[in-house]
Amino acid sequence: MDLKESCGSQGSQESSSLHPTSWQAFAHTSTLHGLRFVFPYGQPSARRLLWAAALLACLGLLALESAERLAYFLSYPHVTSVDAVVSSSLVFPAITICNLNAYRFSRLTRNDLYHAGELLALLDVHLAIPQPQLAEPDVLAFLQEKTNFTAYRPKAFSMKEFIERVGHDLKEMMLYCRYQGVFFLFRTTLHIQRMFVSLLDCLIRRKIATII
Repeated sequence: MDLKESCGSQGSQESSSLHPTSWQAFAHTSTLHGLRFVFPYGQPSARRLLWAAALLACLGLLALESAERLAYFLSYPHVTSVDAVVSSSLVFPAITICNLNAYRFSRLTRNDLYHAGELLALLDVHLAIPQPQLAEPDVLAFLQEKTNFTAYRPKAFSMKEFIERVGHDLKEMMLYCRYQGVFFLFRTTLHIQRMFVSLLDCLIRRKIATII
C-alpha cells in the first residue's frame, strides 16, 4: 500500500516537471538575456538565485540611468557660443531709412486735404471724416478744423510742391553721421534725392579722410 502511494507521488512529480508552467515557457522563448535561467525547468537551485539577482541589478541600473537622462532632457540644457571679431576696416554699409507714414500730418493744410484728403485716406469721397469715433481726440480736432470747407475756395495744387513741403526732411530725421569714429556733416538736396545724396556724401568724405 505504501509502496503504491510512493510510486504515485513520484510519478506526479515527474509529470509536473515534464510540463512547464506558463512563466517557464515565456522565459525560455523571451529574448531577454538571463530570464530563462531565472525560471529554469526542474527544481530551483542557487544558480537561479544568482541569475535573478543579476537580472534585477541590471534592470535597476537601467531604470536609474533612464530616469537621470530623462531629468536632464526635461531641464532643457543649451549652450550659447558667441565669437566677437573686431575688424579694423569695414566697407561702408548700404543704409535705407524709411518712415512708416509718407507725409507729416502736422504740415497738412486745408488745401492739401481738399485735393489729397481722399488719397491720404483721411477723408472720404465726400470730403468728410470717415468713422470719426475711431480717431484720436487731437487728430479729430485737427481734421475738423482743417476740413471746414464752407465757402472755401480751393487753390491750385502741385503734387511736387506737396511732397517737398509735407514729406519728411532728412536733416530733421538724421542729425549727424558717425562712421568708424569719424563725424560728418550732412548736405541735403531735394526731398526725393536727399537721403541718397547725403549718404553718398558721407561715404565720399570717409574715403577722402582715409586717403589723407
